[in-house]
Amino acid sequence: MKSTILKINKRIVSQEKPTYFIADIAANHDGSLQKAIDLIFMAKEAGADAAKFQHFKAETIVSKKTFDNMNNKLSHQRKWSKSVFEVYKAASIKWDWTEKLVKACKKANIDFFTAPYDFDYIDRINKYVPAYKIGSGDITWNDALIRIAKKKKPIFLATGASSIENVKRAFKIITKINNKICIMQCNTNYTGKMENLKFVNLNVLKQFKKIFPKAILGLSDHTPGHSSVLGAITLGARVIEKHFTYSNKVDGPDHFFSMNPKSWKEMIERSRELELALGSNKKKVENNEKETVMVQRRSAHLLKNLKKDEKIKKKYLTFLRPALNGSVKPYELNKVVKYKIKKNKSVGDILLWKDLK
Repeated sequence: MKSTILKINKRIVSQEKPTYFIADIAANHDGSLQKAIDLIFMAKEAGADAAKFQHFKAETIVSKKTFDNMNNKLSHQRKWSKSVFEVYKAASIKWDWTEKLVKACKKANIDFFTAPYDFDYIDRINKYVPAYKIGSGDITWNDALIRIAKKKKPIFLATGASSIENVKRAFKIITKINNKICIMQCNTNYTGKMENLKFVNLNVLKQFKKIFPKAILGLSDHTPGHSSVLGAITLGARVIEKHFTYSNKVDGPDHFFSMNPKSWKEMIERSRELELALGSNKKKVENNEKETVMVQRRSAHLLKNLKKDEKIKKKYLTFLRPALNGSVKPYELNKVVKYKIKKNKSVGDILLWKDLK
C-alpha cells in the first residue's frame, strides 16, 4: 500500500524521499521582524527545508482571566517570569510581518508556512502557505480541523498530549475532506530535560503506521540531542520539526530548548548519514562487496593428488578461502561427490566445476 505524497512547493515529502526538516522559529524572533528574517536565513544555512511560524493573537488563544486566576503555572510555563497572557502577547507575530517573512523565505529558498490559531488567521494565511501545521493544542478543536482541511493543502498534525482516540478522531475529521496529511508523534513537555526522552515514545510511530497506513509519519520534538530524531527516521518518520533559535542563552519561552545553528546542522548531517545507512530493504550482494564474496568465502581445495577419472570423495576435500568464480562451494559438497575429475590435480588445488565430469 502506497503512502500519501505531500507536495510542498517544489519539494516532495514521501516515504521514498529524504526527510523533510521544519525549523519552528515560534517565539524566538523576540518580537523583532529582523530577527525573524535572520532566523530564516540561519535555518536555511543549517539545512532546514522549511521555516515555520505561529500566527495567533493572545486574546484568541488564551484566557487571561482564567490563567491569572490559576494559583500556579504548570509544566514549562513555571519558568516564565511574565504572565501567560503577556508571554503570548510578546510571542505573537504582527500580521504585517507576513508578506515580509514570505518574501525572505523565497529569497532564502526555504518553504514558509505557519500554525494559525484562530479562524481569521486560518483564512488570511491561506494565500501565503503551501501547507498548514496544526499544533497539538488544537487537535480536539474540530471546527478548526475542518476549516483547515477545506483549504485542501497538506496538513502536519501534531499529536502531543493526546490519546489514540484523540488522534483517530482528528484524522477521521480531516481525511473526510483532505487526505494530504502527516501525523506527527509529539510530547508537549517543553522543559528540555534529558529525562523527557523516556516520554517521547517513538514506538508510537509503529502504531500510527498500522492504524494510518497511508499517512506520512513525522516527529515534532522538544528533547535535547539527536537520538529522538534519528530513532524516528529509523522507524519511518519522514518529517521532523524542531524549534530553532540563534542562541540558547537568551531569555524567552522557547530559546533554551531549541536547536541552534550548530546543533541543527549536526542533526541534519547525522540524519543524512542515517538515511544512507538505512538504504534498501532488499537483501542482496552490493556493488562495493562483490570482490569480498571471492576473498572471504570458502571453496573446495584438494587434500590429495587426484588422477584423471578418479571419483571425488568428501575426505579428499577441505574448504578454504578464496572462492573463485566457478569453484565448488561448501553447500555443494553432497552434489560434487557424484563427479569424477577430468584431469590430474595436485594437493592444494582449488576444485572448479569445469574440472569435473
